[in-house]
Formats: sequence, structure tokens, C-alpha cells
Amino acid sequence: MTKKEIRTKYRALRQGITLESIEDKSLTIANKLLQLPVWDKTYYHLFLSIEEQKEIHTDFILHLLSGKDKEIVVSKSDFDTFEMTHYLLTDNTRLIKNKYSIPEPIDGLEVPAKKLDVVFIPLLAFDEKGNRLGYGKGFYDRFLAQCKPDTIKIGLSFFEAEQENIPVDPTDIGLDYCVTPEKTYTF
Repeated sequence: MTKKEIRTKYRALRQGITLESIEDKSLTIANKLLQLPVWDKTYYHLFLSIEEQKEIHTDFILHLLSGKDKEIVVSKSDFDTFEMTHYLLTDNTRLIKNKYSIPEPIDGLEVPAKKLDVVFIPLLAFDEKGNRLGYGKGFYDRFLAQCKPDTIKIGLSFFEAEQENIPVDPTDIGLDYCVTPEKTYTF
């Protein structure tokens, strides 16, 4: 399958998930994350869910990170450059939804990508080799290329690994882990 065909397949699968199921699966994924050997780090980048895209609700992960006193970083996307700017999430951070319904910080204390220890990554699909497929704009590949080499990359998915290999471009950056409601994959 082409990347376009895989995206179409997983967008359709997502649309079939009920809101109740999204909540249940999101909570299961958050609980499975507790089993990963990543909790000794300091800076954690978390995407804020696009509810309209039926993404995993990351509120549960946000509560875990807060409860463990971790430094939480969220991003603001620039759709002209396809780059992201990263901000420390604090009690004073004001979030608004951009025109693509992505919750983003208005401003705040900027955090360079090189400082991040763990990045939770939204995706549409992934394969058994740790290749991932997002929405196709390359935001996360550009962002992950700026991170330090040992930054831990964790995909979050409602679905198990795609059996076919996802086509890979030279700029694509793979995952270290992917957590689903059923299984944790290590790459």
C-alpha cells in the first residue's frame, strides 16, 4: 500500500471508534506507559489531542506527567514552514485551538528540542519495524531531527502494527516504542 492508501484506511478505522471507546482505550494506553523505562527523565513533550480527528486523549498522560512532577512541553505549529515551536506547559499557559483544531499555547517559555528527553508522538499507523505514518506534513520528522539522538520516541495508537511495511522516506524518523491498548511494541 502507498502512504496515501494507509492514511485513508486508518482515518476510516478511527472514524468507526465511539467517543466512549476513545476514552477507555486512551486510559488503557496511559496505564501501559507506566510500564516503560522512561520515568527517570525530566523533559517530556506531549501532543494535545485533536478531538475532531479522534486522536488518543492525552489528558490521562498529562495527569501522569503532572503527578510525577515532570517538565511538560507542548508545541505550536507553523503551517507556513511546517515547523513547531515548543513551550513549557505551566499553570499560566493559555491554550487555544488553531484553525486545524489543534490546541496550542499562545506563548510562554520556549524549550529547545535538544532539551527533550521523551516525545509522545501522534500517528495514524505504524509497522512492526517502528516506521510511523502521520498526517503527511512532516512536522514531527522535522521536529525529531532537532532532538538529541537519545531522545525516546513513543508512538501512541488505537490500532496494532500495520502488517505491511510502511514506505519510508530518507527524512522519516522511526519510533523507539509504540503503545496500543493491547500491546507495547519495542523497536
